[in-house]
Amino acid sequence: MLSAREDKSRVRSPAVAGLFYPADSGELRTTVSALLDTCPPQQQAARPKALIVPHAGYVYSGVVAASGYGCLGESSTDIRRVVLIGPSHRVPIRGLALPSADRFATPLGDVPVDDAGRRRLRELGLAGINDAAHQNEHSLEVQLPFLQAQLDQFEVLPIAVGLGPSEQVASALKAVWDGPETLVVVSSDLSHYHTYSEATSLDDATTRSILARRSDLSDEQACGAQIINGLLEVARQKGMRVELIDQRNSGDTAGDRSRVVGYACYALYDA
Repeated sequence: MLSAREDKSRVRSPAVAGLFYPADSGELRTTVSALLDTCPPQQQAARPKALIVPHAGYVYSGVVAASGYGCLGESSTDIRRVVLIGPSHRVPIRGLALPSADRFATPLGDVPVDDAGRRRLRELGLAGINDAAHQNEHSLEVQLPFLQAQLDQFEVLPIAVGLGPSEQVASALKAVWDGPETLVVVSSDLSHYHTYSEATSLDDATTRSILARRSDLSDEQACGAQIINGLLEVARQKGMRVELIDQRNSGDTAGDRSRVVGYACYALYDA
């Protein structure tokens, strides 16, 4: 990660610092550390190849997201690249969008963008450049402080996804899948704005589908449904194992149970 004092040209600046997570670097570092400290000791000998994590404000979904990053364990320093993919909430787009920026900034510093991966997806016709889709998007940004806390030196390949088939997502993921040096992170919340009991029932069904590696999630089940479907298509082809790490909703974390958003974290392991 680059120092904040280094050249700031072609940097995607934080859009939701101070809204979704603390804008002060010291407070952010303390917050992320405290969330990671809530994770129980990991019993898995293997490290996940991919994670599905939520992307709401840290007060709502931070503890669930942290449970996934806690699975990376001490061997996470071997990770040199993160393929970070999530839905485009603010700008309607078709297909997959990449940024032109060289770095993504957070209050903890700058993360270099994986230019080789970006070029590969563009050359294959699987994604194009669309800076508007990334400028104010939170689904990718909120993951970066966790990654900065858990990893050493790494590059990120940020991909925002709009309307498009899950098969396109699967093709893009396979194109940049690579080996153990690459971690795939899918950013998605689950159901939105149901009562607590309705959300629990709907999210339980979603979890059963994900654990069975089915690629038929609907937009009602997850805001990143087509991204998850694409990842699970790859998981089936590769014979991966899927594990539920944590599942809650905003009624569990923030108190109000009349209209909640669902959150869950899943880890995918190589066969």
